[in-house]
Amino acid sequence: MKFRSKMTDVGCLNHFTRVVNTIAKLNKTCILRLTPDNLYFVLSGKVANGGVSMWCELLQVNFFDEYQIEGVSPDANEICLEVAPDNLSRALKTAQTAKAVKIKLTKKHCPCLTIAAELPSLSSVSRVVTHDIPVEVIPRRLWHDFKEPTMPDFDVSIYLPPLKTMKNVVDRMKNLSNYLVIEANLSGEMNLKIETDLVSVTTHFKDLGNPPWGDDASQSKSQSRDLEAMAYTRVDIRKLQQFLAGQQVNPSKAMCSKS
Repeated sequence: MKFRSKMTDVGCLNHFTRVVNTIAKLNKTCILRLTPDNLYFVLSGKVANGGVSMWCELLQVNFFDEYQIEGVSPDANEICLEVAPDNLSRALKTAQTAKAVKIKLTKKHCPCLTIAAELPSLSSVSRVVTHDIPVEVIPRRLWHDFKEPTMPDFDVSIYLPPLKTMKNVVDRMKNLSNYLVIEANLSGEMNLKIETDLVSVTTHFKDLGNPPWGDDASQSKSQSRDLEAMAYTRVDIRKLQQFLAGQQVNPSKAMCSKS
């Protein structure tokens, strides 16, 4: 197995770093799946048991000037690694002013992702900072655990309000309860609710919009639903706060779907 890549564009490096920083806020370890065309960051925690599940797909040509991979075999040209995203985040932070950043799979005392950042220098002698991040190579027999998850037919999909606004609301609600009810309908309305024996608090959002989702059958199912009827789910407010606090990608739109 071989992997090596190179980034020289500062904007690409900053965006890639923000993605890694966001993932580092969600979990201590994640799966990095490398293919000839894409990089995938995968969290496969059991949501029913309080874990976090995530699928992040990056097109490699949008980030790297050079990108070469030789997978485990010609018919399985992929590499799956378990990595601590916090270690990757710290290494990338030291490279934000670098002229070039190289990332490659190496074998030191154990398998490592080696990040070499070429920093600006006032002399003719180049300055290179190198980080060796230990990784665990995932055997091929376990790859099926890290494929793209299938999405259910949702009752309601809705665009979220600005995530910073939503974070401020959730931060204020966290002292009132451990759980939060999120409800939304097909008229672009969403409510964040807390109800306890002592207090009931609801924040209303309107005109958020409802994105199209799924195939024609899924669309027909949504269209037959009462536009004003609320679909709701109860979530651990700390988990939601953790997601909102760690978000650094600054998306133009984010959406929430409930089944």
